[in-house]
Amino acid sequence: MATKTEIALDIQAISKVIAAELNLPIKQVVSAIELLSDGNTIPFIARYRKEVTGGLDEIALRAIEDALEKANALAARKVTVLKTIDEQGLLTTELRKQIEACTDLHTLEAIYLPYKPKRRTRATIARERGLQPLADLLIQYGSLVNSKLGKSKDDLLATFISKAKEVPDGETALQGALDIVAEHWSEDADTRNWMTKHAFSQGRITSQVKRGKKEEAEKFELYVDHDEPASKIPSHRLLAMMRGASEGVLKIGVAMDDDQVLAQLKPKLVPNRQFEFYQEMAATVEDCYSRLLMPATESSVMQTLKEKADEEAISVFGKNLQELLMSPPAGPRVTIGIDPGFRTGCKIAVVDGTGKFITNTTIYPTPPKSDTATAGRVLLDLIKKHKVELIAIGNGTGSRETDAF
Repeated sequence: MATKTEIALDIQAISKVIAAELNLPIKQVVSAIELLSDGNTIPFIARYRKEVTGGLDEIALRAIEDALEKANALAARKVTVLKTIDEQGLLTTELRKQIEACTDLHTLEAIYLPYKPKRRTRATIARERGLQPLADLLIQYGSLVNSKLGKSKDDLLATFISKAKEVPDGETALQGALDIVAEHWSEDADTRNWMTKHAFSQGRITSQVKRGKKEEAEKFELYVDHDEPASKIPSHRLLAMMRGASEGVLKIGVAMDDDQVLAQLKPKLVPNRQFEFYQEMAATVEDCYSRLLMPATESSVMQTLKEKADEEAISVFGKNLQELLMSPPAGPRVTIGIDPGFRTGCKIAVVDGTGKFITNTTIYPTPPKSDTATAGRVLLDLIKKHKVELIAIGNGTGSRETDAF
């Protein structure tokens, strides 16, 4: 069980990250997190704990709550990742520090990928056949510029031939080792991050009608044969494409200039052109790109764009809903709103027929002050002065200090 000191340190660390993301003072974020952790609702905190949070409104509090949920999810995932790697006996001090310092779920998954329990792949089978040492040698010499093995290719491969391990010849040994190399490259966090950044800056989101679905594609006619830059695609168009894909009508994906990407990947992954196996390694870069890296990149890009599009859609919906809720329910009439309260008094606000704020004040007709005379006089003055037609009285919901008036 974590001690109070450890919990306080966790809150401080999380608050620092959230404060940086939302551009808010750490002190305000810490206060908001503590109040939320104690079970207080956002409306209650925004209305009755302003002196604690420094006046944070509901929008800021909601953003803090969302960020806190993501931070907690990241922390929980770190625990799982650390435990899994530790059980494999592969958790080094450096790797632990790298995982603990990670502030992004996508980056964490990229770090974890080489240690993640895998399904049976071509590389897995090659390892079972004892070809990992050959793959390690290929990776080593492929990255050492101007280095050579000093022996023939056939002599090297001959040492890995084993009928008992189902490696009948050098060609089989080499192909198995190259499968391991391809998987190694595809799991490298730096390479995957480079691919993702390149896809966002240079890639294009494509949309096409699936075979045999042309007649059903009428409502998605704008996306029948469509593509546009991943960096500029509007959220509403992306969501429309994804809706078409979910209905089985459209096929969407990420397209990049393959020749351009490979021209940069080959010298990055195999800089040693003097290596005896350079041609085979260069061909493996192409295999790794098309079979492993590109599908993983497409999945990562689409997931990130989907999350961004969802957030924007929610924001737009929220603004539209706010305008709807703030529109006069009884038409354009001057209205007094009363928020009931006891210790803190009843807050009063007056708005005109368009909903524009006019004035506000506080009266104390309830215990402990019970000043009904002054409260009645203030209300009457406001009604006469602003020609009030309606009075709206809240029911005090969501507060531990208010009740129905």
